Amino acid sequence: MNNTFKNRTSAGILLAKKLRRFKNKDVVVLAIPRGGLPLGAAVARVLEAPLDVALSKKIGHPYNKEYAIGAISLDSRILSTPIEASEEYIEEETKRIRKVLGHRRDQYYKNSQPQDLKDKVVIIVDDGIATGNTMLATIELVHKMKPLIIIVAIPVAPCSAVEKLKISPFVDEVVCLLTPNNFRAVGQFFDEFSTVTDEEAIRILEECNKTSFNHGKRF
Repeated sequence: MNNTFKNRTSAGILLAKKLRRFKNKDVVVLAIPRGGLPLGAAVARVLEAPLDVALSKKIGHPYNKEYAIGAISLDSRILSTPIEASEEYIEEETKRIRKVLGHRRDQYYKNSQPQDLKDKVVIIVDDGIATGNTMLATIELVHKMKPLIIIVAIPVAPCSAVEKLKISPFVDEVVCLLTPNNFRAVGQFFDEFSTVTDEEAIRILEECNKTSFNHGKRF
């Protein structure tokens, strides 16, 4: 395999090849918006499974917003231990993030409902991870929804991040195509890595779920 992917969709097709054994299982593909949607759609089509989005967002450290100290969903919150921010900061960020997530929910679920993840094989897909902190927090939120197993599928990540995921008590398997030593950012491993807009993400989600998947259950 080359050290770069053509684009997110081609990376998703390569991931799908590694996940074919889950075809005909009770699967939900859960994409991290927005960059995870093109990959998630490619995986969902191959597995003939419904595609959904992980409606969660990281809480950034007050002095470094890119460093995740937890994650928030519309009805739950996970924080790192020890908590590396004041209670006031956490509460303000929780309100701000939930407003963003509420807006995103209204956009993404105009014509559908979120998938029930209970007792499902949940495959969480993103276009890559750097530290793994945001993904770990999202995984913990997904775990609260009582899936059968959780699989993380990503095209690229540093070895340290993959190992961090593998030792999580909530992760059953990690599928990662590349673990380069020269990792600096996810985008360096894609020939095309333009921003996925909300409009594109919604279109991908709706188009992927037009077909009735998962043993006749519609999204």
